[in-house]
Amino acid sequence: MSFLEIFLVAVGLAMDAFAVSLGAGAAGRSRGGRAAFRLGFHFGLFQGVMPALGWLAGRRLVDSIAAVDHWVAFGLLAFVAVRMLRSGLGPEDAADGDDPSRGVSLVLLSVATSIDALAVGLGLAMLRVEIWYPCVVIGVVTAILSAAGLRLGVRLGRRFGPRMEVVGGLILLGIGVKILADHL
Repeated sequence: MSFLEIFLVAVGLAMDAFAVSLGAGAAGRSRGGRAAFRLGFHFGLFQGVMPALGWLAGRRLVDSIAAVDHWVAFGLLAFVAVRMLRSGLGPEDAADGDDPSRGVSLVLLSVATSIDALAVGLGLAMLRVEIWYPCVVIGVVTAILSAAGLRLGVRLGRRFGPRMEVVGGLILLGIGVKILADHL
């Protein structure tokens, strides 16, 4: 595979992480360089490791996971989305919700946005592509786009107010529904 092909795959895989980061920044719960680093690092790490796991796991394991992976991703995204929606629709003085760039929310979002990368790893194994270089490219591209998404989201949140958390929750829910629609 050429660099351009790997790069395009990386950008495609990173779009979910970018959208989640955009929503997290718009919600106003994740701000600053540390939050951008945490989201970029974790999303990039998970996106970079999942293709390697898919590549190593082989066809048998991925076939069994493929039957439920879209439900797992939807469930994780819906869980975080509902929390964001409840917080965004609540009273403005109750805006002390969880920071999605920390703790359990960060892990759930990292897993949810990287499940498709597992199947990409399987595909790369079937094409007899050496996996390590694509994993690095996918991880770095995801990290950069996630950090940029957070920064852009923060700007949108400042411009349009604290109710942007509702938009962030709807984005997560929309990504989950899209994943289900693509697989059903």
